[in-house]
Amino acid sequence: MNTPTDRAPDGHGQDATDSAAARNGTTAPGQRALRLGTRRSKLAMAQSGMVAARVTEITGRPVELVEITTYGDVSREDLAQIGGTGVFVSALRDALLTGEIDFAVHSLKDLPTAAPQGLVLAAVPVREDPRDALVARDGLTFTELPAGARVGTGSPRRMAQLNAWARSHGLRIETVPIRGNVDTRIGYVTSGKLDAVVLAAAGLNRIGRLAEAGELIDADAVLPAPGQGALAVECAASNPGLAAQLADLDDPFTRVAVTAERSLLAALEAGCSAPVGALADLVADGQNSELRLRGVVGTTDGATLVQMSITGPVPASDDEARALGRELAVQMLAKGAAGLMGERTP
Repeated sequence: MNTPTDRAPDGHGQDATDSAAARNGTTAPGQRALRLGTRRSKLAMAQSGMVAARVTEITGRPVELVEITTYGDVSREDLAQIGGTGVFVSALRDALLTGEIDFAVHSLKDLPTAAPQGLVLAAVPVREDPRDALVARDGLTFTELPAGARVGTGSPRRMAQLNAWARSHGLRIETVPIRGNVDTRIGYVTSGKLDAVVLAAAGLNRIGRLAEAGELIDADAVLPAPGQGALAVECAASNPGLAAQLADLDDPFTRVAVTAERSLLAALEAGCSAPVGALADLVADGQNSELRLRGVVGTTDGATLVQMSITGPVPASDDEARALGRELAVQMLAKGAAGLMGERTP
C-alpha cells in the first residue's frame, strides 16, 4: 500500500545491510519502503500514486509518498511575478540531495531546463494528452462563449494564444490571471466568478474530472507548454541501481519529444512562465514517420505571435532531439521571438 507520510525520516536508523541495498536498488526481502517525494496537491498525489504502483511492480518494494510543500504551493503571487522556473521543484530536489527521499515525481513542464547537479532524470513515462482543456459554464465551447467572457488562466502562454484565437474568430474575451489547484480553478466557473478556465487535459484526466471539460483545445489553436502532459521521475545520481530500475518506466518517444520541446524553450532563454508553447508529435505520410516540432511565442494580448514549425527524422537520441529544438529556436529568434517574451532567464 502506498501510504502518505509527512516528510519521512531519512532512514539513518536502518541497519547497514538495508541501507546498502536501498542505495543499490536491489529487492532483498525486508527492505524499507522506497520514499517518493511529491507535492501535496490532489493532482500531484494522484500522479505520484500512479508512479508508485508501477515502481512497486518493478522493484517488488513498497513505496510511501512523502508530501513536501514547495514555494510555488505557498506563494499567492502570480507565477509570472515569482518567475515560475523551479518554484514547484526546488524543495523536492533538495530532499533528494539530502537523502530525505529516494525519488521524486514532477509534472515535467515545471522542471527548469538546466540539468541539476547530482540528480538524474531516470524516467519520462508515456505522455498523456498534452492539450489544454476548456471548462466553461453550461458546457460551452470556446467559440460559444459570450462577448466579453472572462476566461481564467495563470499562464501567459495561454493568455497570448487564447486572445489571438478569440481575435481570429471576431470574439472579445478578457483573460484573468488565477492561481490555485484544480478544484479552486473550476470553482471560479461554478461560482459564476468566471465564464471559463483553461487547464491541462492530462491533469483533469488524472483526477477523474476530464468529463467537466466542454472542449479539448486543438493544438492548432493553442500549443501546450513544453512537456505538458508528461511526468518526470528523478533520483540521485549517487543511486545508479535505483535509477536503472526506474528506467523501466521510460518511454523513448515521449522522452525525445519533450526533450525537443524543452530544448526550444532553453534556446529561447525563456523561463517556464514565459509565453512559449511547444509540441513535438509524429507526422506520417503512410510510409515514414517524422517528428514535427511546433513552437509559438507571443505577447499576452495576442496581438503578435511568432509561430513556426520544423520537421525531421524521429530523433534517435536526446542530443538529436536537442538539436531539433535549437534549430527551430534560431528560426523563431530570426523572426523576432526574443522581443515578445516577458520573462527572460539570466
